[in-house]
Amino acid sequence: MADLDVQPKKKSGSILPWILLGLGVLALLYFLFRGRGDNATEATAVSADSVSSSVSSGVNNAADKVANWWDNVDLNAPAVAYDEVTDKNVNVRGNNDYGIYGINETVLFDEGKATIRSGAEANLKQVAASIGKRYNGGDVRVYGFTDATGSASSNKELAEQRAQAVRDWMVKNGNVAEGKISLHPVGEAQPVATNSTEAGRQQNRRVEIVAHSSGAGTGTGM
Repeated sequence: MADLDVQPKKKSGSILPWILLGLGVLALLYFLFRGRGDNATEATAVSADSVSSSVSSGVNNAADKVANWWDNVDLNAPAVAYDEVTDKNVNVRGNNDYGIYGINETVLFDEGKATIRSGAEANLKQVAASIGKRYNGGDVRVYGFTDATGSASSNKELAEQRAQAVRDWMVKNGNVAEGKISLHPVGEAQPVATNSTEAGRQQNRRVEIVAHSSGAGTGTGM
C-alpha cells in the first residue's frame, strides 16, 4: 500500500489579538467622549455660575446704589421753597435729589397719641401732592422723632407708632405705593433743639417725610 503523505492543516492566525485591539479602541473612544462630556458639563456649570454671579452682582450694585442715595441725605439740609407747599405748618428742606417735609408733632397728633388729627389731613395732602409732582415713583421714608422726656424705649415706640400712622395715611390717601415708603423711627435721638425747655422739646417732637428721586441728579427738588 502506498504511503499517504498527509500534511497537517496550517492553523489560521489567532483572532484574540484583534479582539483585544478592538476592545482597546472602544475603551479609548469611550474615555475620549466621556472627557468631552465632562468638559462640556464643566463649561456649562462655569457659564451658569458666571451668569448667576453677574445677576447677583447687578442686584447688589443696584441695592448699594439705593443705599448710597440715602447715605447722602442730610436731614439738616437747607430750606427750599416749593410753590405747591403753602401751609406754614409744613417746612421743606433738601436739594435737587430729595425733599424733606417736616411737620410739627402738635399739628399731627394730640400729646402722647399716635392717631392723626383730622385737622392735619390738609397738611399731609399738600405733602403728598408735592411728592407726586416732584418725586413720583421715587422712594419715601417716614422718620419719627420725639423729645427726651420718658425712657428711650418708650420714645422709640411712640416715634414708630406715629411714623406708621403717617405712612398708612400716605398709602391710603396720598397715592404713594406701599412698596415705596418705609418707616424709620428715631425716637429721642437727633434732636434739633434743646430738651431742657418746652419750646425746644416741641421742636424735637416731629415727623419728617423724605422723598428721594428715582436716580441721583434727576429730581426737580429746587
